[in-house]
Amino acid sequence: MALTKIAFKPGIDKEGTEYSADSGWFDGDKIRFRKGRVETIGGWTKYISTAIQGVARSLFDWGSADGNKYLGIGTNLKFYVETGGILSDITPIRGITAAGDVTFAASNGSSTLVVSDTAHGAVEGDFVTFSGAASLGGNVTAAVLNQEYQISLIVNDNSYNVTAKDTSGAAVTANSSDTGNGGSSVVGTYQINTGTNFYVDSTGWGVGGWGIPAFGESVDLTVSNQLRLYSQDAFGDDLVFNPRSGGVFFWDESSGTSARAISLSSLGGASDTPTAALQVMVSDIDRHVICFGCNALGSSSIDPLLIRWSDQENAGVWTPTSTNSSGGQVLSTGTTIVGAIKTRQEILVFTDVGIQAMRFIGAPFIYSFSPVAENVSMISPKAGVAAADAVFFMDREGFYVYRGAVQRLPCSVLDYVFSNLQFDQRFKIYATTNPDDSEVTWHYPVGGASADITNYVTYNYLEDNWTIGTLDRGAYIHAPTKEYPVAASNDVTNINSNYLYLHEFGHSADGDPLNAFVASGGIGLGDGESFVAMRRVIPDFTFRGNSTAVDLSLEILGKDFPLNTETLLDTASINNSTGQYHIRARSREVIVKITTNGSEYGWTLGDLRFDIRTDGKR
Repeated sequence: MALTKIAFKPGIDKEGTEYSADSGWFDGDKIRFRKGRVETIGGWTKYISTAIQGVARSLFDWGSADGNKYLGIGTNLKFYVETGGILSDITPIRGITAAGDVTFAASNGSSTLVVSDTAHGAVEGDFVTFSGAASLGGNVTAAVLNQEYQISLIVNDNSYNVTAKDTSGAAVTANSSDTGNGGSSVVGTYQINTGTNFYVDSTGWGVGGWGIPAFGESVDLTVSNQLRLYSQDAFGDDLVFNPRSGGVFFWDESSGTSARAISLSSLGGASDTPTAALQVMVSDIDRHVICFGCNALGSSSIDPLLIRWSDQENAGVWTPTSTNSSGGQVLSTGTTIVGAIKTRQEILVFTDVGIQAMRFIGAPFIYSFSPVAENVSMISPKAGVAAADAVFFMDREGFYVYRGAVQRLPCSVLDYVFSNLQFDQRFKIYATTNPDDSEVTWHYPVGGASADITNYVTYNYLEDNWTIGTLDRGAYIHAPTKEYPVAASNDVTNINSNYLYLHEFGHSADGDPLNAFVASGGIGLGDGESFVAMRRVIPDFTFRGNSTAVDLSLEILGKDFPLNTETLLDTASINNSTGQYHIRARSREVIVKITTNGSEYGWTLGDLRFDIRTDGKR
């Protein structure tokens, strides 16, 4: 019997049924298409062995003039700077008590310490460092007390609980001698309030409209009762960052990684700096620090449509005068700014009702604002990304591209993505770019009401095809100063066991099998009662990495009717020297599935040839 080459169309197509995807690919995970050929994506490995506390939803990569390479990492609990593989906690301080304001109380046989501090302003999960404390008289020594603690329970506005521990982190149990209160010299140093790992749709501006309030209404939104989303950008060698709805902070690179970030208001000569904002950005063209959705001059409340910018080249001066270029603009439409994306020529500002272009024009107005599109926006603050002189973004019902005008992207997996997306947690969605492979990827949550990121959808804008897959990552960036992209895991259960990973590195999942696969649509021959009979397959692959470790499964599955459950007909085991494989498969409709079983190798599929013929009904 003559061999038949089956050419599959590139991309995953799930807009129809498995049967209607004949001659195409219907499902897959951890694969991409390059020059029309399906191949495995790269693997990943831990970037550094130190875990980060919390789930990171913001990563930013930049370099300084003296050649230092930095990574800013914003989690719901901490803010870090990494350089040279070393993590440094630069979380800002929100307050320091006077000596003696803090006292302790211990109970015999318990490791719980009750800390008293009038109007402490803390929330559960916050971090506080004690200093100047004396021993309570027993096991709870000065060394136990004088260190950083995470607050385990808020008792009331004036007290909270922490768990006593030694300097290695092991719990310390108080005994009957622990009757002291720490003395009159205790000082508490409080880091900024932590955030949550869950988006709450019922708080904030415009619930029901792009995730922030009922239109025209506002309810209290605090930075500590909402999903913690950071924005960050480089101001020369330095870093500015902002927890959404919280303060704006500045880290001075010249102070070193042992120095914490400070609020903009603490900069020398600062004036009228924003106290809260939804997003911060630095304009590359003109070097203004820009806050989107921030407080007006003389107010401490966020105006969700107000955009303010600092004086040029001065991150601390925000008071407009005739001798500087600071200023502001309230957008005239919408109820809130969802997010903003920087491009080479302009900044796109997404509101809940449309998109505006913000362009630098110089004095006296500094910036101009013009509408770009109406009735389209981003589904979340991080659901768009600039790539290849365009902006790609995800709306609540589709995918779009902006190249001077907004166009909807035809998507062959649209219904699959949006029917599985956990909409209640949509603010976790983020976009990232992989310019090496001409890809834009959206990471999104699937599952229950508290679901985190589990899935992704990728668009290849050069070859115009889509792929899907699974990957648990809270943040992911291309990281130009690094050799590989960097991503952060998002374990919300083991909150202090998240790590940074280098991606597109090797061919394993941090030493484990990648578990990549691709599955075709239903293949049939002819109409009516015709069946497909397969007798032999000649595989055609290119392997990367350790070719001696190759262990692929080529499965032939079948079903006689579209609504039947597919059954496994035969499996061809393929290694790097397989010539041909004899199979026995007969069905009205057959499906070809290729699965990676091992690690240390990647593959690209060439042209599969089958000994295949039409068979009659028995």
